[in-house]
Parts: sequence; structure tokens; C-alpha cells
Amino acid sequence: MFYYLAHSLRDLFFGFNVFRYISFRSIAAAICAFLVCVIFGPAVIKRLTKFNCLENVDNAHCPQLNAFHEGKKNTPGMGGILIVSSILITNLLWSDIFNKYIILCLLSLVYLGIVGFIDDYIKIIKRDKNGLSGRVKLAFQIVLGLGVGLALFIEPGRTVMDVPLLKGPILDLGVFYVLFAILVISGTSNAVNIADGLDGLAAGSMIMVAAAYGILSYVTGHARISEYLLIPFVPGAGELTVFCSSVFGAVLGFLWFNCYPAAVFMGDVGSLSLGGALGVVALSIKKELLLVIVGGIFVVEIVSVILQVASFKLRGKRLFKVAPLHHHLQMIGWKEPKIITRFWIVSIMLALLTLLTLKLR
Repeated sequence: MFYYLAHSLRDLFFGFNVFRYISFRSIAAAICAFLVCVIFGPAVIKRLTKFNCLENVDNAHCPQLNAFHEGKKNTPGMGGILIVSSILITNLLWSDIFNKYIILCLLSLVYLGIVGFIDDYIKIIKRDKNGLSGRVKLAFQIVLGLGVGLALFIEPGRTVMDVPLLKGPILDLGVFYVLFAILVISGTSNAVNIADGLDGLAAGSMIMVAAAYGILSYVTGHARISEYLLIPFVPGAGELTVFCSSVFGAVLGFLWFNCYPAAVFMGDVGSLSLGGALGVVALSIKKELLLVIVGGIFVVEIVSVILQVASFKLRGKRLFKVAPLHHHLQMIGWKEPKIITRFWIVSIMLALLTLLTLKLR
């Protein structure tokens, strides 16, 4: 809204021109999203508690985890509603809402937010701990990936991959780009969802990822900087800096209540939507492969689950005491705050390493 007000009001006062700058609107978006979460957070938590939206922390597959999570009982879930709402409000105020990439990200955020809400509703309100089946959630993610992939596929040069550390175009995916988009979106959505198992673990890690992708979006959408760094220039992608900043601020504000010991959990409504939106940002700015580095925590978490399942089916033995990795670390004696803090530290270092790749071509 402010972006368009600047065009109509700048003739009255030159100071309104500031709303046209991505840098200004990105900082404003981060602050705005943070304040929305912090101000309205207590009311949302109170409402969730009133409507008995309390997470089921019973781990039937591993009773020993129940002892670690005893104190989490009666903690409200579905707090991702606060994150999604904050991001939507902030972008309506500070971003160019008619920008193609902003539209794709917001639609993806809401779409997967609804899927996550349904899953949480079944698990929390209906008390069916299984929720939506994995196949159903994957089907929804595939539909989103197909839609986003097709929307981007029509852009000239979109199917040419940008490989970190290498100069120039390396591989043209052609029609397989759509399948690649499906893989990226479903992978990131599920990875963040799996990492959301300890107080603030997923939220803290997502903050680092959002910050890194905010910077990547800015340089990708800036013609001169992208030319200097020898990375593909994507016109209009700079606006995603505002979106990433809103994610940064919203998740930081949510972490105010979600840090150990958590007063609220984000639930699938938050983790699925944040992960999916992250995938859309990566696809939009052609930095999909960097997800493996900057989202290393999420990658390790989902890989630990895959390896656990594969090992048990093929060898009849488990690689970890329990998957994902953060629960394995609990089982071998690591305290929850130590696990969370060390995962955050690793996330910071991975974000810095990701930005370092911009100069290594």
C-alpha cells in the first residue's frame, strides 16, 4: 500500500519517495512484522488456549521422549496462524503486491497454511494424532509445486540452472524444470515441518535462512550488482527482499513466545507454509541449490529421517535411537537448550557460508 501511495503523494512532499526504495521498505517490513507478532501474540495464545488448541506431545513410538517433553503438555499449538497473518499484513503494507513473485509467495504461504491448519485441526481439535496422511500432504505440495513451476517456466531463460561456484549457464532443465520445482517446494516444506520438534529450533533456524535469502533476493534483482557478482539478473526479484524481511520479522516476533520454554508452538500451519514459501523464493531468484547450504539444518533433519527409515527397512536396524536428529541428540543426553542453541549457531555459520559463495565464481 505504501509503495503505491508514494507515487501519488511524492508531488506533495518529496519525502514520500522513500517508500519506493526496497532497502527502506525491507527494514520497515521486518520491524512491522515483529511488532505485529509481539503485540498480538499474547491475545492469540490466549485464544488458542481458550479453544483448547493444545498440542498432543505423546510419543507412542518412543515413550522415553515423553519424559523429556512432560513440561510441554497443555502448550497451545497452531501458533503459525500468528506468523502467516503477520507476513500477510506486512506485505500488504510494504511490498509491491502486484509483483509476480510476491503474489506467488503469498499465495503459496496461504495455501500451505490452510493445509497445515487442517492437519493441526484434525490432530489437536479432533484429537486424531495422525492428522492428514503423509500422502495427502504431499499431494497438496505437488499441486502447489506444479502451479509455481508452470508460472515460472514461461519466463525466458528460467530453466537454466545457476550453479554455485561456477560461472555461466551449466545445465538447462527444459521441461523437467516443473518437476524440479515440485521437488524443491515439497522438500523445503517437509524439511521445516520435520525440524519443528523442539522449542524455537525451526523458528531460530528459519530466521537465518530468511535473512540470507533476503540478501540474495536483493542482489539478484539489482542489475549492476548481479552483473558484478556474475549471477543471473531476475527483473522484479528484488521485491522479494521485502517478503523475506517480513518472514524474518514475523518469525523473530514469534520466537519471542516460542523460545525455550515455549509458550506456543507454530504447528504445521506455520512450518509447512514457511518451508513452502522458502522454496518459492529460492525458485524465483534461481538460487535453489543454495538451499542445501543455507538450509543445512533442515536438510540434515529430513535426511536423518530418510536414512532411519531406509536402514530399518533394508537392514532391520536403526541408525539413530530415534529420528529426526534433534530427538536422537536428546536420547544420548544432550539437553534441549543446548541442542537448540547449537543448531542456531550452525544456521548462522551456514548463512554466512551461503553469502560467501556470491564472491566465489
